[in-house]
Amino acid sequence: MFNQFKMPTKIITGAGSISEIQTLALTRVLIVCDPFMEQNGTAAKLGQLLKEKNSSFSIFSEIVPDPTIDIVTKGLVEAIQLKPDGIIALGGGSAMDTAKVIRQIYLTAEKDAAVQLICIPTTSGTGSEVTAFAVISDPADQSKYALVDDQMIPDYAILDPLLTVSVPKNVTADTGIDVFTHCMEALASTKATDFTDACAEKALKIIWQDLVSVFNHGENIELREKIHNASCLAGIAFSEASLGICHSLAHALGGRFHIPHGRANALLLPHVISYNAGLELEKELPSLQQYQKIAESLGFKAGTSKATVHAMITGIQRQFKQMDIPKSINECGIDPEEFLAAVPELAEKALVDKCTLTNPRVPKKADLEVIYQRLLRGGC
Repeated sequence: MFNQFKMPTKIITGAGSISEIQTLALTRVLIVCDPFMEQNGTAAKLGQLLKEKNSSFSIFSEIVPDPTIDIVTKGLVEAIQLKPDGIIALGGGSAMDTAKVIRQIYLTAEKDAAVQLICIPTTSGTGSEVTAFAVISDPADQSKYALVDDQMIPDYAILDPLLTVSVPKNVTADTGIDVFTHCMEALASTKATDFTDACAEKALKIIWQDLVSVFNHGENIELREKIHNASCLAGIAFSEASLGICHSLAHALGGRFHIPHGRANALLLPHVISYNAGLELEKELPSLQQYQKIAESLGFKAGTSKATVHAMITGIQRQFKQMDIPKSINECGIDPEEFLAAVPELAEKALVDKCTLTNPRVPKKADLEVIYQRLLRGGC
């Protein structure tokens, strides 16, 4: 079976690069953002850039965390009324994922339409600006669904680090850990290639070296740009290699208990690494060598493969602690009894999540239940 690697999104980077929106051929634009982007004037600034090029625009600013099917429907109605030739997603993963699905459905209905999708991320986390992925929530069954379709890959990604300077410290941490998890899972994926590894390894090292510094010194534009670029590199990697059960488990956990996605990944990642590497087994799994390689790339080296991976897990937890990331469900304000009661259903949803397909170790439902249960105490 042959592998392939594609990078259809044109990426524009650098401080002030939002101005490049004026170089694109756009006449009617739907700006998709959350209310804060409209309130703080960022959407208006973008609108002014479009006005100067005689482009008309409409702002759909109803995006919320964990965007729902209803939100997508409202945005689709806006698109049908406007008939745009461009949709600009301004914000974090929620805005970008919503814009992707809006365009996808709109183009399905309007078969002769041509709509460019431009993503301008204002957080450094999802990598959604270059991926075929979108995550949409269904409150009716408290679930998140990972949608995957190459037609959702954006045409342009504009990475302006100036838009990330005002991001709060906790969001910087959560989104940065999401990037770190993207890298880890892309590297361990059964669909990983030399090409995806190159992007994931570079992004992983940037996050490992600089995320804590950005957490403490968010006004540093140079560091913000590095983290912003790392997020995009990780997106390039996992868009092709896909992910693993850390994201599957996080999707189910976030859908049920509304924990921010990056924070859910942070809670789960040490336990997932331990499981995927088979640290609890007497025999050595093939995936152990992959995690040893990842650990050594981050500077960890011990007497055995398992000891090396154990050292990496301890190092990851130490770094998470520096950014005030909780280690257990209890620290997130979730009732332990309610959580335990939900575990079987969460595990069932995670098992059928698309990200599970490329996990390096094939899990059973019982395995996923055990990982969830370990969140009660936090340690590995």
